[in-house]
Amino acid sequence: MKFKKLHQNINFNSTLVKAKVSNALGSTPNKVNDYMLIAENDIFGTIGGGTLEFQVINEAKKLLLTNKEKNKLKVPLGPGIGQCCGGFVEIELTKYSNFKNAIKNEKFDESKKLDLYIFGAGHIGQSLINKTEFLNFNTYLIDSREEFLSQNNFKHINYLLSKKPWEITRRLKGNSIYVIVTHSHDYDFKIINEILKDNNFGYIGLIGSVTKRNKFYKRLEKLGHKKEIINKIECPIGSTIGKSKDPEEISFSILSRIIEFKNLINEDSQFIKREINGS
Repeated sequence: MKFKKLHQNINFNSTLVKAKVSNALGSTPNKVNDYMLIAENDIFGTIGGGTLEFQVINEAKKLLLTNKEKNKLKVPLGPGIGQCCGGFVEIELTKYSNFKNAIKNEKFDESKKLDLYIFGAGHIGQSLINKTEFLNFNTYLIDSREEFLSQNNFKHINYLLSKKPWEITRRLKGNSIYVIVTHSHDYDFKIINEILKDNNFGYIGLIGSVTKRNKFYKRLEKLGHKKEIINKIECPIGSTIGKSKDPEEISFSILSRIIEFKNLINEDSQFIKREINGS
């Protein structure tokens, strides 16, 4: 059995069952309209994991072996199934001939995707793009060196070649995530300087030491940038991993931090919506 990320471009032409949450009350690991797809040897997506999902997968596999097209599960999330959530869910199981038919009436919300601009296609940049395929970002890799950009050709990456990468920042989307990991301190500084000029960013992370950070901050302040804006630059970038110099570990720490940022943004926007709606 293989667990796979659920996305709209999957090419799967065998019979599968869509398990969709039609009702959710109390404390549950999912919400109404969450769904997953279960085939004989493949599972796409999740409805929260745990005992509930295990039970749903088993029921879906049973449905695959019968002539029935549908089934419905009503599951109290209590001691009866070895859980203590205390909620209640209803799951509708529906059989489909292929993946395309199963997702026909489902919406994949791309509006929450943030633009992630990675400046630098060296060891860390390459390691980062290797890990972003199933993350919720529109990912761009930017470098002045064509031979570094052409090391691979991932379909989920937008490759941008620029001899002066700091000059393209003014054409990039606002409120984006910027990760600066170039081969040149001079390039790093010029890119940061241009981003701060526009002052329309979501997150800026810069590779480097505390010494590099302090030097950059002083130079930026001399150029007239306000301290409260300069202090938004995170350097060293990433979650704390000690003194590791390993590109793979560094890239994991960077992704951990920007995922945290992305989800905090989404939580804040949901809170604002609730406040506006008076709920």
